[in-house]
Amino acid sequence: MERDNQYMDMALGLAKSALGQTSPNPLVGAVVVKDGAVVGMGAHLRAGEPHAEVHALRMAGDSARGATLYVTLEPCSHHGKTPPCADAVVAAGISRVVIAVLDPNPLVAENGVQKLRDSGLEVTVGVKEEEARQLNEVFFHYITTKRPFVTVKTASTLDGKIASVTGHSRWITGSTARAQVHELRRQYDAILVGVGTVLADDPELTARCNGQTYGRQPVRVILDSHLRTPLSARVIQGVEHVPTWIFTTEESCREKREELLAKGVTVIAVAGPMTVDAVLSVLGERGITSLLVEGGAEVNGSFLQARAIQKIVSYVSLKLIGGNGAPSLFGGQGLTSMDEAVVLTHTQVEQVDEQDIRIIGYPRWS
Repeated sequence: MERDNQYMDMALGLAKSALGQTSPNPLVGAVVVKDGAVVGMGAHLRAGEPHAEVHALRMAGDSARGATLYVTLEPCSHHGKTPPCADAVVAAGISRVVIAVLDPNPLVAENGVQKLRDSGLEVTVGVKEEEARQLNEVFFHYITTKRPFVTVKTASTLDGKIASVTGHSRWITGSTARAQVHELRRQYDAILVGVGTVLADDPELTARCNGQTYGRQPVRVILDSHLRTPLSARVIQGVEHVPTWIFTTEESCREKREELLAKGVTVIAVAGPMTVDAVLSVLGERGITSLLVEGGAEVNGSFLQARAIQKIVSYVSLKLIGGNGAPSLFGGQGLTSMDEAVVLTHTQVEQVDEQDIRIIGYPRWS
């Protein structure tokens, strides 16, 4: 078991190296071991390209015969954009397969394991299962709900303020924390804010490193019931490279819609009230598997009220600004008693630098 854990850790590391590149596919790593030596390894790098098992088997070559394959997710058993990996594993002559976690995709769902066992291979399931499940938390959520995995990212002072009484908010956190947020953005399919954030801050909503944009950019999603987003806003610029989708209502100004469409913006008019539920349904239908919410108090509050948050990433700066009128992290109706308070589980607390702390947690919805 100790040896299995060691090689599965290696496979998990390979899978994690492609974080932010494989959507809508899962992150998968594979290692081929024979006679106590690693003879092949691989990771799935991009949707439509060979899966991790294929890369590892190609590297192993003839050494794969009689070897053990460690893979972080159950090998696929169906024809998609690539042939079934389970067939490739059998054809390569692998004798034992160690799998971290089963694939929740109904097209696979233990069919891969069954195909391997029917072909006479020894199969072990559940090595480092929790780590593998967390690594693919986005994939597991989307494949079972058809809605994006929602992470709410916040930044506040120690007294819970996201801006001063005048609305000034640059910068609450330091450069190290802001660099982490740009890396976080790169890992998500889309970033969402309300029109209030667009009007107050005029953000680009892109993922950048040292001033340069990453190659893969998230879709910029704006909630704007009355189409108040200015045509000069930075989120409207460069849509040929970084798409912008604006959610609005059917009652919004048709002339403004046409102007935005002419700029290359995707305008989505929701029938009826523009609820969080309606927005997430549309995003899921359009293939958005993960959503990073960077809204203000009202947007954050609406996701809280809808119980539509899977993860919280919260930066707390060791500063105090006070002010009765200064906005806090979550607005909206709020909950009526402490008995209703949403508890965060599996929390991680990290000191980013001398001024900032990062807290990661998962809401437990009662």
